[in-house]
Amino acid sequence: MIKKLKSLLAARKGKDAETTADPATLKLAAAALLMEAACMDGHADDGEITTVKALLAAHFGLAEDEAAALTEAAREAVANSVELYSFTRTIKDSFNHEDRVRMIEMLWQVAYADGILHDFEANLVRRICGLIYVPDRESGEARKRVLEQLDLSSQEAT
Repeated sequence: MIKKLKSLLAARKGKDAETTADPATLKLAAAALLMEAACMDGHADDGEITTVKALLAAHFGLAEDEAAALTEAAREAVANSVELYSFTRTIKDSFNHEDRVRMIEMLWQVAYADGILHDFEANLVRRICGLIYVPDRESGEARKRVLEQLDLSSQEAT
């Protein structure tokens, strides 16, 4: 019994040593988090889906059809998942700090894509910040950049 536990722990330790996901897994994890944000208010409207595709294309250098396929794969992944941890862990382990802050900024862009920040969307971004180790201050700065970029600075107090 003890041997079996030791072998399981050793196998787990070996998995933890791998800190970078393959590119396809990383792209899917990022896309899934963005799709989760798009769907968080109960529905993903066309503006939110368009924003997700555009962010994925820009961040990963994808063609429009590749971004659309990745968005659809992310929609499936979100529908079949009951937790965020696997996606956030992939991001945390594979992105450097600046990329993780950029991920939060992209999440804010999706949350504000319809011009309204829903409480569930804000809560999701805050939870993801904690899971990928982005401090509240940097998340707030990212949110302000998005509000300015989208010319929604009047919503800053919400």
